[in-house]
Order: sequence, then structure tokens, then C-alpha cells
Amino acid sequence: SPCEARARRCHAGTRLARRGFLPDMASIPIHDPAAAPLPGATTQTRNTTCYMCACRCGIRVHVRDGQVRYIEGNPDHPLNQGVICAKGASGIMKQYSPARLTKPLRRKPGTDRGAGEFEAISWDEAYATLADRLAKIRSTDPKRFALFTGRDQMQALTGLFARQFGTPNYAAHGGFCSVNMAAGMIYTIGGSFWEFGGPDLDRAKLFVMIGTAEDHHSNPLKIAISKFKRDGGRFVSINPVRTGYSAIADEWLPIRPGTDGALLLALIHELIALGLYDREFLVRYTNAGQLVNMDEANDEFGMFVRTEVPKEEGCFDPQNKLWWDRATNRPVITHAEGADPFLLGAFRLSDGTEVKPSFQLLKDRVEAYTPEWASGITGIPAEAIRRLAHEMGITARDAKIELPIPWTDMWGKEHDTVTGNPVAFHAMRGLAAHSNGFHTIRALAILMTLLGTIDRPGGFRHKAPFPRPIPPCAKTPNTPLAIKPGHPLDVGGGRIRGHQAVDELAREIRRHVGVVEDRVDRHLPRQRRGRLHDRPSVPRRRRLYVVA
Repeated sequence: SPCEARARRCHAGTRLARRGFLPDMASIPIHDPAAAPLPGATTQTRNTTCYMCACRCGIRVHVRDGQVRYIEGNPDHPLNQGVICAKGASGIMKQYSPARLTKPLRRKPGTDRGAGEFEAISWDEAYATLADRLAKIRSTDPKRFALFTGRDQMQALTGLFARQFGTPNYAAHGGFCSVNMAAGMIYTIGGSFWEFGGPDLDRAKLFVMIGTAEDHHSNPLKIAISKFKRDGGRFVSINPVRTGYSAIADEWLPIRPGTDGALLLALIHELIALGLYDREFLVRYTNAGQLVNMDEANDEFGMFVRTEVPKEEGCFDPQNKLWWDRATNRPVITHAEGADPFLLGAFRLSDGTEVKPSFQLLKDRVEAYTPEWASGITGIPAEAIRRLAHEMGITARDAKIELPIPWTDMWGKEHDTVTGNPVAFHAMRGLAAHSNGFHTIRALAILMTLLGTIDRPGGFRHKAPFPRPIPPCAKTPNTPLAIKPGHPLDVGGGRIRGHQAVDELAREIRRHVGVVEDRVDRHLPRQRRGRLHDRPSVPRRRRLYVVA
């Protein structure tokens, strides 16, 4: 046909052109790897850390005459062991991008905001301008200064600067991929995946990955999974599609997007129903046995029963909670010598207050979350859910690890060895980036806790400086009296508490904002300590405002 003839002529012309072009390219090599370095050039190799993602792989940077020429993985680094991805190798482009700002810019005098007209100024002029403006703000109204930083991993330093300046208006980067994950797990166990901790695949026997895309923990996790599978470990992936990690899993469980919470609740239900939870771990290292006030008429309803209620809640959890001892059948201080608490049941204190262990409340909460219930939501067969829960519980119970490492726990008890339950998990944005994602993450943390895998060989291991206090110790001011011109932010003693703080804050806010809504929120949680349950509390007034 005429079209085919034209295509043949075009192809022939291209072939001839290519034949004439290639010899010219061959005669002028772009780079001769055997050639000596440039005369007088100074070359160096610097070991550092890649910041192109959160993996933080070790890299070797080759420098010639002060300019980065090449980036490769550091084979001596324990994390990536010399492996580097395309993103890491392209870090040189970020360093020398023509779009990178190398000087401070100031809006040109006489131009409007948003016009994009700037002029370069010296660093000395920029520092002098900032110092003058900030000094004026600090001496008059520190809260008018807001500080926001990107992903520089220096939030501790920038937060310290803001508090010393005297402003409460500071924040930092929060990735959509991990912040809700971090919040849910840090609130529940004190740490999370990614920068905060991760699975110990060197010792795990069963590895369950859920809600993780191919780019999460790229090189380190791929290396670890490869070794894990060669060592005989079993890899289960729970993901809507079988790509990336799921393609090499020993078992793939397809799940409807956004329904992971239902699966996790059903797994918790099964572990409790089968008794396949690590009772010893729950008793010693969690609040599972601590008694909760169940008297709805009491101001402490829904709170852990305490020997004394402090006037001001501290940052770290005081050891003032109660167990119901199985040997003496009476309440005792937690971790009392020889005490062994009930995890299930209902009891009454001497004053008639009804109490329950928090583990009983967890059992009550998940009673209806059967595999059949979860199957209708997730699309995973009920029998597969039961089988997975059974496999997790049996592996954690019967394949325990014991390492000859002596250590002392926080209650002063000495241990000759470190034991671990070799069931490891890894999860990311797929769990958290949906409605109820925060509580889905908490359900995963509770599942890991029931199996006794937290901070133990073969399970989940925190990275320093984690774990954090539960809930996190965010020392934010709750009264406008904490903001004083010329003074650091007051995050210490002397703070107003409770309704007094709310009323004082409301009076201050009314000077600047308009009232939008004034209502009763009947489900505003009152609890301040981490727990294995979550119950609605007594009604409390809450006002909502919007900036005028």
C-alpha cells in the first residue's frame, strides 16, 4: 500500500543516516576511563549519608577540585551494604541544580507581594534584617513569629529555637506517607516504622507486610527480605495488587483498599479467642492488667485506677496503677513482688467502685469482630483470616528466640537472656492514608503487642531515641500566660490546668477571633495515658473558633 511504501522509504533513510552517524561518534569517545586525571586535579572520597529519601543509606561521594563528580553506595555501611538506587545516585543533581538558591533573596522595593520580583542580597544583610525584625517581634508579641521547617531532620533544634524565642507557633515537615502511621504507633507503643524502628528480619521466622508500596524502605528492606527468604523465612504480603514486594511473597492476600483495620481487628479477635497471646509479655511490659474505673458517675470513669491522682500530670507514666492479684484476690500495686494479675474479669474495690483490667475491655471491644465480619468488608475469606491468626500465634509461641544477653528491666529485675517472638511486621501509608487510619495503625500496634514482638529479637525493634513516653510528651503551653515578651516560652510549672485553662484561653482568643460554634462534645476523650482500650467519656464543653 502507499502507506507501507512510505514507511519502507522512511526506514531506509533512517538506516542510511544512522550508518553515516555512528562512525563519527566512535571516533570521538565521550570519556576514556583509562585516561589519567586532569593535570593538578585534587580528588577525594567522602563517606556520608544519602538524604534523597528516608532510608538514610550510606554513600561514598567522589569529589574533584571541590566539586561532586560521582555518588556510589558505601559497601561498609550496615544499612545498604553498598547498594544505591537511582534516586540516591542522582543526588548530585540536587546539589548542582540551576534552580537551587545560593543567595538570600529580598523582594524588590516598590513591587507587590506575589509578583515574583526579587533581588539577591548578601548573607550579612539578610542576617541583619532578620535580627532587626525578630528582635522587635520578640520584645512586643512573640507569637506573631511562626517557624516552619522542611524535612531536615533537625526539628529538635528548630523547636528549641522557637521555644527560646517565645513563640508556640512552630511546626515541621510531616510526610503524607508516614506521619499518621507515626502518630498512631507512637501513641500506642512509643515508636513506629521507618525512621523510628523496623522489623528484625535477621531473626524473624514469619514476616507480614501490609499496606506497603515498592518505594517504602527501598534498598534496606529489599536486601533484608532477600536474605530473610534465603534463610527460610515465610513472607506474607497483604495488598490490593500483586506487584513489587507482593510478587515475591510466599503468600499474597488481596484486600479491598482501606479495609485493613477490619482485618487487624479480626486477627486480634482470633488471637484472644484462641489464647494465642503472650500473657507474660502483656503482664510485665504493657497496661493489660491495670485496672480501669468503670463507674460512670465517677470523675475518674474510663481512667486507670491510681493510688493517688497527681495535681498535675507528668511526662512519664508514674507507677501508681493497680492490678487485681490472682493469688491474694485483692488489688495490689503493679509489679509488686510475687504479684500475678488477672487479665480478664470484673472486680469491685473496697469503696464499691467497679473496675476491670484493660485487657478485658479490649476483649469486649473486639468480641463482634469475627473473621466472618471482616471477610465481608475486606474480601479475604474468613478461613484465610483464621489461618493467618493461628500461624502468627503459633510461630510467636513455639519458635521463640533466646539470646545470651543479660539485661535489667525498668523495674530493676535482672534477666540472664533476651527472648524474642519471631513474628515481624512492616506497614506504611496503605494502612494510614484512609479514614480511621489512625485507629487502624493502633490496631496493628495492639496486634504486635499481643504477640509479644515489641522491642524483642525477631519482632519490631525501636531505633534510638525511641521509644518515647506514651502518649508522647508534647510540652505545649495551654494558657496565653505562657507567652511573655522577651522571655522563652513557658512549658514548665505554673501552668493553668483543666477548665481554668480553657476559660482563660477562650477569653484571650475572643480578642482576635469570632466564635463559630458552642456545643457539647459527648465523645471527647479524657484519657491522658496510653491504654489498650478507648471508651467515650463524660460530656465536656468544647468551643470551636475560626480566625476572623
